[in-house]
Amino acid sequence: MSQPGGMASLQQRLHAAVQAKNWMAAAAVLREMLALQPGNAELLIQLSYMESGAGNYRAARQAIIDAAARPPRQAEAMGDLMARLRTFNEAQVLDGLIHRLGPIDRIPIPLLIQAGAQWSYLNEQARALRLLDEAKRGDPDYPPTLLARTQVLTYLGRVDDAQSDIDRVIRRAPQIAQAHWLRARLRKQTHDANHVSQIRQELQRPNRSPGDLSLLAFALHKELDDLGDVAGAWTALSDACRAKRATLPYGSDDSRRLVDALVQLPADKSAAPAPDALGSPPMPIFIVGMHRSGTSLLEQLLSGHEDVLATGELYDFTCAMRYGANHHCRGVIDQEIVARAGQVDFEEVGRRYLDGVAWRLNGQRLFSDKLPSNFLNIGFICRALPQAKILHLVRDPMETCFSNLRELFSDANAYSYDMAELADYFLQYRRLMAHWHERFPGRILDVRYDALTGDTDAAMREVAAFCGLDYRESMSDPDANWRAIATASAMQVRGGVVRRREPKWWPYREQLAPLAEALLAGGVSFEQPSAA
Repeated sequence: MSQPGGMASLQQRLHAAVQAKNWMAAAAVLREMLALQPGNAELLIQLSYMESGAGNYRAARQAIIDAAARPPRQAEAMGDLMARLRTFNEAQVLDGLIHRLGPIDRIPIPLLIQAGAQWSYLNEQARALRLLDEAKRGDPDYPPTLLARTQVLTYLGRVDDAQSDIDRVIRRAPQIAQAHWLRARLRKQTHDANHVSQIRQELQRPNRSPGDLSLLAFALHKELDDLGDVAGAWTALSDACRAKRATLPYGSDDSRRLVDALVQLPADKSAAPAPDALGSPPMPIFIVGMHRSGTSLLEQLLSGHEDVLATGELYDFTCAMRYGANHHCRGVIDQEIVARAGQVDFEEVGRRYLDGVAWRLNGQRLFSDKLPSNFLNIGFICRALPQAKILHLVRDPMETCFSNLRELFSDANAYSYDMAELADYFLQYRRLMAHWHERFPGRILDVRYDALTGDTDAAMREVAAFCGLDYRESMSDPDANWRAIATASAMQVRGGVVRRREPKWWPYREQLAPLAEALLAGGVSFEQPSAA
């Protein structure tokens, strides 16, 4: 039986360790506490966080799985448990946990929202909506429910329903900045129907946090851009990026060092493709590139083939590499995982990845995994999954960078809010892709965005041949396959294949001069319509 005095002393030691950010010491104290209270879910959840902070991926994962075996009763702790299970892509454990909460109409609304959010993060939008529909039935006007439901409905292409929900939020709680950002993205604004005045009014509300300011300023940029107000839209975008960048730790040197480390990895003969790759089920088709380069469109077209299942943006390979290296990192990869690569069992990484996605596939052999930043993992993918195909989207550099600059990526892609940092990151990406092509000849197919939108049929025929598929006409029609699209491109992809006469960045060419100059100085050229 636990001793109150002993637990009180341990709590003090835990508090001191956390205050000092000594995660290893905090984890050690929590293990002492668990010796006094075995199976205590709240302690196991805390232990998982501390082990992650210390970089110990396997211990952090095991702690959260142990917590799910004897889940906490408190709603807040249960929400943390769900979120941690999703962090480790433990979807089946999460599913079992939700079922243990009882009939859906007995689950408290905050837990319905939390569970829905985790399914949405895992690209299971239909499951998410079922939970959020029940939450809305319980309280039709609760803003957190309506915000979450708006996002999921947008992914599902149900724009009118999403509009209804977000309008209800803004009528009830106009101070919620996220609501204005979500509403701005649903439709193209017109001079007769827009929300510019209301967004500007909300920007003047006192005591706005940097996060709120960035959401509102990105919303204002979107609406002013729709209206053709280039000067106003640029001012709003500059304000948005400045506010968001202030909240994120990032240094370009870190990205350069990461690419240096990847380029310096020794070659490995085991990376050679398997003799009969297509006959080794299942076969992942990785779609990679810079964010906002057209990867969502390519996945939508590819899934027009009946033999290809689109799974969206997955972090399963990242989880498999973290497990293999026993290191928990922020983002897709970091230098420590690269440093430990020599001790990683890549065959096990491949098995763990395929085991992790098996619940999604329902026996399907070919599937696409569209996480753009997996371009960082290509060397590891080639070693762990010799049967994998890799499609690399190549889009005009200025159009790609501008599209990144004007997108709010939650807390990811911290490089995208400053023109100098964005240009530098793009140069590192190009350097790394050139290296992967040299290291793994024939493993990567470059798919040009202008070809994909200019001659879709020819581009998709090349993609099909590379993937070992017979071409289907449905592969040239993005509307041939209905599915949820849980990316920033959800609305654009549903608009069909569009080839613009003038790139989106061109009206902003004067303001974007520093970005253009940095790319040109790095040896990167781009389309300039005025030169035509």
